[in-house]
Amino acid sequence: MARSDEKHLGEIESRLHREDPRFADGLGAGRPRRPREYRHTKAWLLFAVALAVLGAGIALAHGLLIATGLVLAGMAGELFDPQRGTRRHRPPPRRS
Repeated sequence: MARSDEKHLGEIESRLHREDPRFADGLGAGRPRRPREYRHTKAWLLFAVALAVLGAGIALAHGLLIATGLVLAGMAGELFDPQRGTRRHRPPPRRS
């Protein structure tokens, strides 16, 4: 392998380990894990709480609980987006 290829592979390896160490360690150990963008445990838990609050709000006919459940469901939906980290750091559009 050429020296430049080894340098590129080393850069890729260090960037991968810096971005998602759990995924990189799993690959090194031979037991790959899901990348960070596909782990949705927190999103599912928040979504379950949102459905419970929304259901309670509907059953009790309480508008504040319904609104809270809808807001929590929206927050959970944002957590399911695998591109949310890249969009957050994008510069704002220029005005002409």
